[in-house]
Amino acid sequence: MNMIAAVVLIRAVPGDVPALARRIAGIDGVAEVYSVSGEYDLIAIVRVKEYERIAQIVTEEIAQVSGIERTNTLTAFRVYSKQDLERAWDMWD
Repeated sequence: MNMIAAVVLIRAVPGDVPALARRIAGIDGVAEVYSVSGEYDLIAIVRVKEYERIAQIVTEEIAQVSGIERTNTLTAFRVYSKQDLERAWDMWD
């Protein structure tokens, strides 16, 4: 079964962003957490088997972590990777 991915943009309240990132990374279904610059402080990549699990992780688990000011969740429709591009070009050889 293919995994469903979501990108969760997280704005932290002023404080300890690395500790917040570690707490979020410990949530089951969160594959990776990136510390970033710009409007948001962290990006969490969620990978699950069912759409319903995304809602549970974001609204029930991530939202309960203290130190979060706001989130913005983007559900991925498709994934594109370097491997996909290489396979496509292999067809023309």
